[in-house]
Amino acid sequence: MLMIKVLRKHTGIRATAVRALAAAAALATAAAGLTACGSSSSGSSSKVLKLWYYESADSAMGIAWSQAVKDFEKSHPGVTAQFQLKTFEQLQKTAPMVLNSSGAPDVLEYNKGDATAGLLSKQGLLTDLTPEVATYGWDKKLAPNIAATSRYSAGVMGSGPWYGIPDYAEYAMVYYNKDMFARYGIAVPTTFDQFTAALAAFARAGVTPLASAGAEYPAQQYLFDLALTKADPAWAAAYQKGSGDFHDAAWTYAASTLADWVAKGYIAKDTVSRTATDMGNAFEQGKSPMMVSGSWWYGAFENEIKNFSWDTFLWPSATMVPGSGGNLWVVPANSKNKQLAYDFIDITLHKDIQDLIANKGAVPVAADPADVTDPRAKELIANFQTVAGGNGLAYYPDWPVPGFYDTLVSATQDLMNGKSPGSVLDSLETSYKQGQAQ
Repeated sequence: MLMIKVLRKHTGIRATAVRALAAAAALATAAAGLTACGSSSSGSSSKVLKLWYYESADSAMGIAWSQAVKDFEKSHPGVTAQFQLKTFEQLQKTAPMVLNSSGAPDVLEYNKGDATAGLLSKQGLLTDLTPEVATYGWDKKLAPNIAATSRYSAGVMGSGPWYGIPDYAEYAMVYYNKDMFARYGIAVPTTFDQFTAALAAFARAGVTPLASAGAEYPAQQYLFDLALTKADPAWAAAYQKGSGDFHDAAWTYAASTLADWVAKGYIAKDTVSRTATDMGNAFEQGKSPMMVSGSWWYGAFENEIKNFSWDTFLWPSATMVPGSGGNLWVVPANSKNKQLAYDFIDITLHKDIQDLIANKGAVPVAADPADVTDPRAKELIANFQTVAGGNGLAYYPDWPVPGFYDTLVSATQDLMNGKSPGSVLDSLETSYKQGQAQ
């Protein structure tokens, strides 16, 4: 049975939606091969770079960053990169405490958004990277809508000092099983009406059309995707800035439609307690012909799906989708080797690493499309450029306030369990306003 080895929740969805799962111990063992035996020295001439991230060894980022470690050590004779594999949950729960201690790493992967990197920057736990952005020219490599996730003013994303640097991007799409579409004689949809018609056709044939998971970020991404079908960039910006209205036409449509989809069997009700891993496995095993989620699945599916043909398409008729720059490289204020950290970040933006990210199934921020050899990777990047070029990255629904990810999980589960859309939206509105007030 094929199994997903890692899921990344980049929410704040990480999808909040990024995850290293129970295989972390095995992956850490594999990653240890990249790390030389620990060396130490005293004072400012320390020869160790402490590096933390939570990408699996066989993911696009894991592969590319492993190469970046080798490039870093080659260009820094006598310096060892001591890598530790973490999980998304570990860093979400313990980052403020760890980064405020003498045990802080020199550079680590961390989630972007007001409730995560923004909060840490406001607490004084991250290094202001603005001087290094100018020195290394990182701003020349990052498109404005990608760079926005790197900058925080009083903890609010979008402007001000740079507190993080992404080296990849991400966006949501529809993954589909080409063999199942052919088997049931259903055309691949290009409009939203055709999409819902395909859902109905699969359901009539006794097939649950959409893989999902209510216990983590996937189900709430369906909710947000539906809201975005009735939204525009101004709506998305207002929502992220705390001026959203959960009883407007977009959210009302989203909640009522998702409830309707569950009632009609388009999404299985028993997935309310499933995890993102369960969702990925269901799609890999051919149990559902479609799965709507982020580009972070792409590389894993390329590696693991061997028994059917698959492809992707953008959410039909949508001008906006969940997406953003990827997770950030941040440098803790307590980093003991900040210059080494800056050098490592810069290496991950070098041409060879960016091309590697692309050819392994992820979306680079600074790769030359001419250097991308994998056909599906070219399509992945082209679709991202279509979305980003049209100001179509709506970020993620849990970003506006700290702790909103858990609220969205609970509210979406309530909706799937039959609670009325109006009462679910009431609970979201209350939590959203309370978070903004805080």
